[in-house]
Amino acid sequence: MAHVAQIKIPATYMRGGTSKGVFFSLTDLPESAQVPGAARDALLLRVIGSPDPYDKQIDGMGGATSSTSKTVILAKSSRAEHDVDYLFGQVSIDKPFVDWSGNCGNLSAAVGSFAISAGLVDPSRVPHDGVAVVRVWQANIGKTIIAHVPITNGAVQETGDFELDGVTFPAAEVQLEFMDPAAEEEGGGGAMFPTGNLVDDLDVPGVGTFKATLINAGIPTIFINAEDLGYTGTELQGAINRDPKALAMFETVRAHGALRMGLIKHLDEAAQRQHTPKVAFVAKPLDYVASSGKAIKADDVDLLVRALSMGKLHHAMMGTAAVAIGTAAAIPGTLVNLAAGGVERNAVRFGHPSGTLRVGAEATQVNGEWVVKKAIMSRSARVLMEGVVRVPGDAF
Repeated sequence: MAHVAQIKIPATYMRGGTSKGVFFSLTDLPESAQVPGAARDALLLRVIGSPDPYDKQIDGMGGATSSTSKTVILAKSSRAEHDVDYLFGQVSIDKPFVDWSGNCGNLSAAVGSFAISAGLVDPSRVPHDGVAVVRVWQANIGKTIIAHVPITNGAVQETGDFELDGVTFPAAEVQLEFMDPAAEEEGGGGAMFPTGNLVDDLDVPGVGTFKATLINAGIPTIFINAEDLGYTGTELQGAINRDPKALAMFETVRAHGALRMGLIKHLDEAAQRQHTPKVAFVAKPLDYVASSGKAIKADDVDLLVRALSMGKLHHAMMGTAAVAIGTAAAIPGTLVNLAAGGVERNAVRFGHPSGTLRVGAEATQVNGEWVVKKAIMSRSARVLMEGVVRVPGDAF
């Protein structure tokens, strides 16, 4: 019996921040996958190796974690004052769907580098030496990201001595500015605080009622006090991910939070929207040992945060969730701000399972509403492999 041969698609495998994924130029995709729809989703699922009932993604490029089951599609931007359009697809590991509902803040760090190398940025905007300012349109959520990409001898500088907890080796620093991270999104993303409150009582049947900060900044996020869930905020991945009851509890909390935030209309819709919202728990600083063995002292951080992504505790921190943390920390009265001491601040350093991260955000009140013009943090990025990815020609 004859079978359809594999096809080759130009692709680049990149690390961005504490994530990695497969990057494509839009025009390199097969014609049927150059537009949103079933063909595109099927192609990306096959590239990554999903759905995989074994949860390993052996037959694809995915790494069987939320941090490594990712795809990016980039194109020259048709928008004024932007260089590149960036579309992110979070690929489910064990189910046949791609979640397009949010951004990946970590892979955002690699977008500028890829765009320059792929010729998507006007060469006149790239200095021979210095820093290229790449203006990115984040198409999933309708936001602008400004990436500051180091350039040496006309090419992207990837190596350096910038260290990022959660990444083994140092690299060149890429500063990211997430502009108006809490503004109204195209497609009805909603206000920074969808309920109008800095803190809500979130009733989760069968689990309990919790104080929660429900915020839409960077990515919709549900923040809960760690102690209300029976945790300290010093937990590493194993403490949560090896506990099926805990994972089920967090998913139930996430679904009810999504409903309260207006992101879904019915609870059962949450299963098809795994990427957003995120659920995280916060605590005041404590000493702990990070997953690398690095000792984190209470004096090293302003607060502790642990966050779940795609149903599992993240090994470090999602970049978009870091934006939510920085934004919430800047607003007095949120659970994040209270865990950080309840003082006014324009930057916060928080402890996560792999170490610490600093993120800055400045909040002001305009007509009684909180406004954040931008959040800033540093990441790094590196090309891991480039060439072509192969998929069976009848896979999409």
